[in-house]
Amino acid sequence: MSDNGFGFSFSSDDDDENGRDRGGNQNPFGAFGFGSGGAGGANGLGDILNQFGQMLSGMGSSMNSEEAQGKDGGGVNYDLATRIARQQIGSAQPVRQQDQVAVTEAVRLAELWLDDATTLPAVNGKAGAWNAEDWLENTLPKWKRMVSPVAKHMNDAQLDAMPAEAREMMGPMTTMMRQMSSMNFGMQLGHALGDLAKQALTGSDFGLPVAPDGTIAVLPANVQKAAKDLGIADQEVLVYIAAREAARQRLFKHVPWLVERLVSSVEEYAAGLVIDTSHIEEATRELNLESGDPQAIQDALGRLQGMDMSPKIASRNAQAVSRLETLLALVEGWAEFVVDEALGERIPSTARLTEAWRRRRATGGSAENAFSKVVGIKFDAPKVAEAVELWRRSTVAVGAERRDQVWDHPDFLPTAEHLDAPADFIDGLLDEAGDTGFDEEFAKLEEMLRSGETGPSEDDQERGKDDGSQDGTEL
Repeated sequence: MSDNGFGFSFSSDDDDENGRDRGGNQNPFGAFGFGSGGAGGANGLGDILNQFGQMLSGMGSSMNSEEAQGKDGGGVNYDLATRIARQQIGSAQPVRQQDQVAVTEAVRLAELWLDDATTLPAVNGKAGAWNAEDWLENTLPKWKRMVSPVAKHMNDAQLDAMPAEAREMMGPMTTMMRQMSSMNFGMQLGHALGDLAKQALTGSDFGLPVAPDGTIAVLPANVQKAAKDLGIADQEVLVYIAAREAARQRLFKHVPWLVERLVSSVEEYAAGLVIDTSHIEEATRELNLESGDPQAIQDALGRLQGMDMSPKIASRNAQAVSRLETLLALVEGWAEFVVDEALGERIPSTARLTEAWRRRRATGGSAENAFSKVVGIKFDAPKVAEAVELWRRSTVAVGAERRDQVWDHPDFLPTAEHLDAPADFIDGLLDEAGDTGFDEEFAKLEEMLRSGETGPSEDDQERGKDDGSQDGTEL
């Protein structure tokens, strides 16, 4: 263990698992999820067929499982999703004891420093060092809460999009169609979660409360890769990552309404799901099958080959997506600001690490993009930078304590409009601070009157008249 100023150290490995990828990736932000391939980008055809065969081998039992039949799965075959996700992860190395110690010490130090930047108290929960399999196992219950309502309403929307005659003709086949849809959703979700598990740095990278309550989880193997690609000391990256996760968990634990508001936004979005197949119907009409001209039909089919013929997903409750994006931006913006405040003068690389995180968020990793295709919601926060600036200006204007009191109730939070024009929100905070001072002075006056001190003496009143005062009392 080298003397690094932190008192802890990662285990040191120089093999390909902890270095640059085998393809020679030189992207300095690759370990943060930039520019990496999709779910099957690095696999050959043989690998894809082999994986598909493994999936089919368990399909019979999956079809008969309760989740496949929709009793508990909410429209998703989670048995199949979990199996495919584990295949995506492959063989995850167990977390070493020295890495668990390093994560624990990094969280302890991060919590100590965060106390200087926020009035929200530490979580005092468990510091977890996870590998990719741990991430999948521990976050899957919360992902189910996010995904199940979307899948259920999407299945319903697909059936509603069918002509009434077709639904009547299907009859008993409806149950089988739901099972197939559940399996299809499970396959897509499994690929997305498997990729997320390999790229995640913490339990709730994306500002979503998917880690177990009170757990500050860090994936040390992924953090080591990030540190090596960025050329920054492992310990500095670890403390920074731990601080971001600890800051989020402070919000999730001490703002009781926040988690449910995030989940309800997803549920509200799901309740309004509709399937738009108008472009498919239009393309079908262009085939002009009634003409009977084989060459014309062949030409039309050729034009269709390059078109995206998948149904388009939309929601009647678009405001739910806006609310979700705003909440995620406020959570991530607040976490970023308080971490920069707490670590900026203590860890020299804080600015570089913050910039790396911003680029990751701006570009979006392949796993995040894949997940957004599955659930129809892009779990990003496009206005985090604006949120950071809003929290900064709020702190300058009214201080950290009043800034953090904004989280007491959802009605106190900035709106999407405030992210674009924070002046109105800041003015509101300043007005409330002024009103508070007046109320305190008025309370002192009432207390004085109740205690029998009716006011100034007659001499004081006479002097007040000489000064032009009406009653000699200054408020």
